[in-house]
Amino acid sequence: MTKEISIGIIGAAGYTGGELIRILLNHPNAHIAFAHSKSQSGKPVYATHTDLLGDTDLIFSGDETSTLLQDESLQVIFLCSGHGESRKFLEANKVPESVKIIDLSTDFRDESADFIYGLPELQKERIKGATKIANPGCFATSIELALLPLAKAGLLQNEIHVSAVTGSTGAGQSLSATTHFSWRNNNASIYKAFTHQHLTEIIMSVTKLQSGFDKAINFIPYRGDFTRGIMANVYTSYEGTLEEAIELYRSFYETHPFTHVSISAIDLKQVVNTNKCFVHLEKHDGQLLITSIIDNLTKGASGQAVQNMNLIFGLPEVAGLKLKAPAF
Repeated sequence: MTKEISIGIIGAAGYTGGELIRILLNHPNAHIAFAHSKSQSGKPVYATHTDLLGDTDLIFSGDETSTLLQDESLQVIFLCSGHGESRKFLEANKVPESVKIIDLSTDFRDESADFIYGLPELQKERIKGATKIANPGCFATSIELALLPLAKAGLLQNEIHVSAVTGSTGAGQSLSATTHFSWRNNNASIYKAFTHQHLTEIIMSVTKLQSGFDKAINFIPYRGDFTRGIMANVYTSYEGTLEEAIELYRSFYETHPFTHVSISAIDLKQVVNTNKCFVHLEKHDGQLLITSIIDNLTKGASGQAVQNMNLIFGLPEVAGLKLKAPAF
């Protein structure tokens, strides 16, 4: 008999909430019990996520969500509200101990309050036994997947340099000066240079595998003039050959279904709308360049959250996540 998981989504009107609904509607084991939104309460989900017209008749819940949380059939909730809101929600609402929690905000990525950092390529076995998951950040996911094989082998010996660009959906759905089409189109800009909030979790993840690492990670994030996707270009000193590096990465990721090493140069359209990460390696004058690409809304957010759900509930890791990239 197919296992059905009863799911609640908090903050379902935003980009990550909408992406999560799209994935779960096509997941063989998922049943969305409710989709909560303070701003859209009482309205059809398809009124906000207009591509879902004909796919679901779900109505956004509002104040009644606190009662819905107590339904004995509920098994997991996803927290998709803005950063800082997950902690507030959990303080204001009693979630039964039997209900698993997967948080997509930054609030618990330091593994506080019994949360486990949910990067499967880093700690899959811990995730399987977890009741609370802190889903990684989008930039963090891409950069960590570029670095983890080197950290595992103890080969991060010097400073790390990162230049990474993200699409406009990485900024969330709320309006700001830098998300307007007229500003973003045909434009590019740097923001939070050397200070991006994802640096904390990147350092935490790297030191889980290479405990003595204490060098700088110099991170320059860019806003791109496209909708979705992240390309991170990471380089650091490396004494081995390119062939040895490729073998190191392939060996590290051979048991992980979504991360793949490409011999050919890679581009964002290969991974957009998928839960994949593609990694490409080059060696230049003692420096190893690692290019890592993901979709910020899937592997960088909602897809990875579903991947974590699959692991917690003993489902195939790829369930509901065999997604097709546009490619052209």
